[in-house]
Amino acid sequence: MKKLTATEEQIMQMIWDASEPIMIRQIIEQLPKPSPPHSTISSVVRILERKGFVDHKTYGRTHVYFPIIKKESYTKRSISALIKDYFKGSPTALVSFLIQEKQLDEKELNELLNKMEDHD
Repeated sequence: MKKLTATEEQIMQMIWDASEPIMIRQIIEQLPKPSPPHSTISSVVRILERKGFVDHKTYGRTHVYFPIIKKESYTKRSISALIKDYFKGSPTALVSFLIQEKQLDEKELNELLNKMEDHD
């Protein structure tokens, strides 16, 4: 699975979050104003298609896009890469970092520990 740029990931999040296939116009409507040109977003979506993340169906001159890679699969790969690249492959180092940076509080840590106990 290929890595996405920040812009590709932003667009892909919108496609994943859509409850049904989505048109370029609908993506543009969700972007902050001033919106980029239709041709720019269309190019990004075509890149996502070439990378194997989306596919489309054509209805006349209208294209609707839908994900073919699940968000969970991309998330898993991204988190694994983050841990490998920035935390020397240690999930413990990631959790420690989150605690030090106050991104994870005691309550959330206890919730994680409870989830771990439930999986045993």
